[in-house]
Amino acid sequence: MGKAKIFIPFVVVILFLGLSSVFVVDEREKALVLQFGQIKAVKEDPGLSFKIPFIQEVVRYDARILSLDTDTIEVTPSDDRRLVVDAFARYRIRDVVQFRQAVGIGGLRVAEDRLSSILNAQIREVLGADQVTSDTILSQDRRELMRRIQRQSQRSAEGLGLDVVDVRLKQTNLPDQNLEATFARMRAEREREAADEIARGNEAAQRVRALADRTVTETLSDAERQAQVVRGEADAERNAIFAEAFGADPEFFAFYRSLQAYENALQSGNSSIVMTQDSEFFDYMRSGNAPE
Repeated sequence: MGKAKIFIPFVVVILFLGLSSVFVVDEREKALVLQFGQIKAVKEDPGLSFKIPFIQEVVRYDARILSLDTDTIEVTPSDDRRLVVDAFARYRIRDVVQFRQAVGIGGLRVAEDRLSSILNAQIREVLGADQVTSDTILSQDRRELMRRIQRQSQRSAEGLGLDVVDVRLKQTNLPDQNLEATFARMRAEREREAADEIARGNEAAQRVRALADRTVTETLSDAERQAQVVRGEADAERNAIFAEAFGADPEFFAFYRSLQAYENALQSGNSSIVMTQDSEFFDYMRSGNAPE
């Protein structure tokens, strides 16, 4: 019975030591086996591994592609038009030994601080280079600029044991103090364009009105000319009829013209005509002078 009491704690200790010496490496991570802070083994393949209990420890690092958002910074392109830029990068740990030696116990926190500084420096260098204007940054050419930032950041991050897989500019905006001036300039440009359109519209309207007025004038002139022609033809026809009537019976024509004169002279009203009794005006009013 006494031997059993001694054996059970011994078995427990053996099991504890056995479990403490075993660890599993996941396929999504890489591991370092450290002994008193020194690297003794690198475990990059997934599976079961062993270490010395209490003496060695296991430090795990994520082997997947990670994301990092940079701080918002201001850059000044070659046209001196300041822009507010922020970006994000995708990176992964390429060499866990080099990574551990570079960042120590700080791990990803220290690595991301250093990588963020590298990215901001490269963003300022690439976007502030000669021949790079704000229009270039805001156009489709920004893709080439992002590739340049990624390549230069990769070279700088090699000392950290990192691979910079990709760099993207999330937004490129004007600083707040420049927005109002930019909006004012845009409004002025739109107002100028509107004034130009209004002026062109008024010019076109003037041409249309002038053409309409000319058409009206020409139409009225043509109508008046045709009316004058018709009146002239009518007067000629009337005169021809009068001439024919006068030639057929001069005495009756004289009598007809005298009646017209009487009608025009003897209108109703207060007008008075004073003439002698033997005036030729009353020849056809005397008895016996009317034509038969």
